[in-house]
Amino acid sequence: MNLSAAEEEAEQEIHIPADIDWQMLDKSKFFVLGAALFSGVSAALYPVVLLKTRQQVARSQVPCVTTAVAIVRHEGLRALYRGFGTSLMGTIPARALYMGALEVTKSNVGSATVRLGFSEPSAAAIANAMAGLSAAMAAQLVWTPVDVVSQRLMVQGACCGGGGGGGRPPSGSGVSEASACKYLNGIDAFRKILRTDGMRGLYRGFGISILTYAPSNAVWWASYSVAQRLVWGGIGCYYYKKDGGGSNDNGGNAIRPDSKMVMAVQGVSAAMAGGVSALITTPLDTIKTRLQVLDGEENGRRGPTVGQTVRSLVKEGGWMACYRGLGPRWASMSMSATTMITTYEFLKRLSAKNQDGLS
Repeated sequence: MNLSAAEEEAEQEIHIPADIDWQMLDKSKFFVLGAALFSGVSAALYPVVLLKTRQQVARSQVPCVTTAVAIVRHEGLRALYRGFGTSLMGTIPARALYMGALEVTKSNVGSATVRLGFSEPSAAAIANAMAGLSAAMAAQLVWTPVDVVSQRLMVQGACCGGGGGGGRPPSGSGVSEASACKYLNGIDAFRKILRTDGMRGLYRGFGISILTYAPSNAVWWASYSVAQRLVWGGIGCYYYKKDGGGSNDNGGNAIRPDSKMVMAVQGVSAAMAGGVSALITTPLDTIKTRLQVLDGEENGRRGPTVGQTVRSLVKEGGWMACYRGLGPRWASMSMSATTMITTYEFLKRLSAKNQDGLS
């Protein structure tokens, strides 16, 4: 029997748990538990995000481990969480917008595509892609100013010589001309950016953030949907071959995966989608980070343009300079995707109105 036939047989043998849509959720529980769970996830992954940001604004290519060691040695362990308070305050409303837009769009587009005659796998991929696109655009209304403020705080230690004095950046942290302004905390940074640049300063890089995260989310959610079906198909083929190609005595839908297997499949699928998305979007993310962090030449009152940022990167290290921070970003996105999706699916099951109907 060929692979496609085995996959068809696999679909008959494996009972894949049904997705929980927007109408099935207890909304208050969904948002309250979501805020708590994702705050914990953000705390665990924040140091990797800080390392990625430091590498992206560096003048030269510096290994991730060297950057981490230099930060801890010159600035202390607390420096790995510089700007985290600001980021966390933005995480709650941004995640609420993201999850709400994601589930509403997925539910509505999924129903519409099925009515238009698309097959279930195609309808699921389209619905996931559109949901990721709309969720990213909604969340960026909050995330962009939060990113601007938190990233300024992330690189501040490297600009100030690590301790707060006016020395040169420590070797290994290699930060370019990040904002020369010193900030006491997130609120101080917010006020100074608003006073210097106005609202435009807080939304610096908003356009390229949309260009980075909207397609990235669309690709990620579509890839995640496809990857899940591929992984489940592979598991089905494994069981089919293990049984010698014969039919199961219990008939169709005989294999009912437990919660551990379901979470494992979701995690592997998320990591696959996250890695691909990181590879595609890292150049845009590097440009976005520099736009949000670096000052321009006019007394720091006007940031560089996209063209100036790209030319500066190419001058510093060729076109590969656009991939600075790829290692931490790949690791961050893969770990984040795996953690986020398993947390997210767990959250949806906790928030379902009818717990008995989930098995």
